[in-house]
Amino acid sequence: MNKLTKVGCSALCGSLAAVSAANAGDLTVTGGADLTWVSESSVDTGNPLGMGSNFGLKGSGELDNGWTFDLTIAHTNGGVYSSAVIDLGMGGLGKINFNSGDSGNGLQAIDDKMPTAWEEPWGAGMSTGVRLVNGVGPSLNLQYTTPTILGTTIVVAMAPDTGVTDTADKTTATASGESGKTYDATVNINPSLGTEILAGLNLFAGASYIDNYTNEVAGTGLEDDSYEAAGGVTYDLGPLSIGAQWSGEYLGEQSSLTTANSYKNHAFGVAFNVNDNLSISYVEHT
Repeated sequence: MNKLTKVGCSALCGSLAAVSAANAGDLTVTGGADLTWVSESSVDTGNPLGMGSNFGLKGSGELDNGWTFDLTIAHTNGGVYSSAVIDLGMGGLGKINFNSGDSGNGLQAIDDKMPTAWEEPWGAGMSTGVRLVNGVGPSLNLQYTTPTILGTTIVVAMAPDTGVTDTADKTTATASGESGKTYDATVNINPSLGTEILAGLNLFAGASYIDNYTNEVAGTGLEDDSYEAAGGVTYDLGPLSIGAQWSGEYLGEQSSLTTANSYKNHAFGVAFNVNDNLSISYVEHT
């Protein structure tokens, strides 16, 4: 069992340095947001979702001696972004998010929601051994967020091929082998009921289902589908924030005697905002 305790303190200070630069020309970027879904019947093409990476750069300027120059750079769909997100806001219908796999969508958004003045107790670069729930978070995924109604917001997300990130437009990625699709659902509730005392109360919960291709393949490690879940509560009252949460995962591992097939975590934390420049917190994650 790994038990982490961390006391955090953060302070803000003003900048004492200034940086200036002289530019000899202007550079503009043009492009758009486009998505594709590419699949072939009876063929395993991996992750079918692609995000366009085409854009153009145009620049012009004048040198000190009066000479002028023009610059044109075209970046086609041949590559992929290291990080890409497209948000489609639909007004009263909610929001759709297309994510390349690095912003914590789905269940990963609630892996640790404890109040803190700085970072999570497991986020200091130490090799802690703590396992957190992930869901679709690390994979290229689609997410839909409902409008908030009566203090309740529901999020559903899906990763077409778990473990795959950053596929380019009109291309497919190789299958990751062990895992197929992942489905997440989370809910956040602020049951204030119009009362000031409950305005800072938030309840959250979520679950994830991961389809494993190796269910019936003997000796391949993962034999069952995987499941993850998390839930907890936070409460803000003036400068004080407190919270507690629990999470767990079942990995589906049945054939190995040296690999754990399940994990469970619990955490609690308290943070206090002393003033605009100083906050302190105590958080424990086990």
